Amino acid sequence: MLKKIILCLGLFFLQLSLAQDQTAKENFSIVIHGGAGTILKENMTPELEHAYRTTLAEAIAVGHAILKEGGSSQEAVEKTIHVMENSPLFNAGKGAVLTAQGHASLDASFMDGKTLNAGAISGVSHIKNPISTAIAVMEKSPHVMLSGQGADQFAKSLGMETVPNSYFITERRQKALKRVQEREKKAVSFYDPFIKDSKFGTVGCVALDKAGNLAAGTSTGGMTNKKWDRIGDAPIIGAGTYANNASCGVSATGWGEFFIRAVVAHDIAALVEYKNLDIVTASKQVLRKVKELGGDGGVVVLDRDGNVAMEFNTAGMYRAHMNSSGELNVKIYQNE
Repeated sequence: MLKKIILCLGLFFLQLSLAQDQTAKENFSIVIHGGAGTILKENMTPELEHAYRTTLAEAIAVGHAILKEGGSSQEAVEKTIHVMENSPLFNAGKGAVLTAQGHASLDASFMDGKTLNAGAISGVSHIKNPISTAIAVMEKSPHVMLSGQGADQFAKSLGMETVPNSYFITERRQKALKRVQEREKKAVSFYDPFIKDSKFGTVGCVALDKAGNLAAGTSTGGMTNKKWDRIGDAPIIGAGTYANNASCGVSATGWGEFFIRAVVAHDIAALVEYKNLDIVTASKQVLRKVKELGGDGGVVVLDRDGNVAMEFNTAGMYRAHMNSSGELNVKIYQNE
């Protein structure tokens, strides 16, 4: 009788362990952002709001489907960001904001949480999907960051799709540039609130796959009316993008100069790894530091257990999240 009881208990715990392993394998998650800033409902038409919500849902569904089928977090991040880079709604790829000279100058970065490998590009003019070239820098070069014409040439050497700079330019961004430049002539300070809003943008994605690996990517056109080949936080590993399986994956959006100074993405991961903070607490703590410095913005974060944080200190942030159960949350405004 005792042997039977022991055998039954053994089988029970074996089944329990197998069930827990299966649950762990099915634990995947994905989160995206499409930029933060003064995003107010009263300034948004119903049609435009619908377009943003629809495209955010479309983008995250692409990555979620990849993860559900057992695909890698790297592929999920890349293909999800493609959707936003190809949409004129966001400040990345087609629809990117314009420099003072009226052309698009694009940045992107990617990081693999398993290996801590990373790749980034900045100041490119002809790469259709910058996030893919950032990944290629990681995989097919001995470097972490390439810039300007060199990065464009690198993409062409690999046969990656390139386009004329005019492809990225939209009437909406041309009008925005004109407004900012007219306001700049009258501004008494670089920190004029209207001009400050021109510094927000960026799209990003963080994914956790069934293998337990995190990845993060960020892509942007930078800030409206940027001069002197300015580079923000988006292509800088540790500032705009970071991923580490030991802690979390982070993609940031906001006023890049302050996110660089606060090393936002890595600081959040460090608080999680070394102080054992949860990602919501860590994100709020780091964004509070950014605020104290004078900056604004937001982050999306996933930890190794699939928990999500979508924190920001602006009026709004385009954002969406899907878990392994397929539950979708798409939000824009602060109090949603």
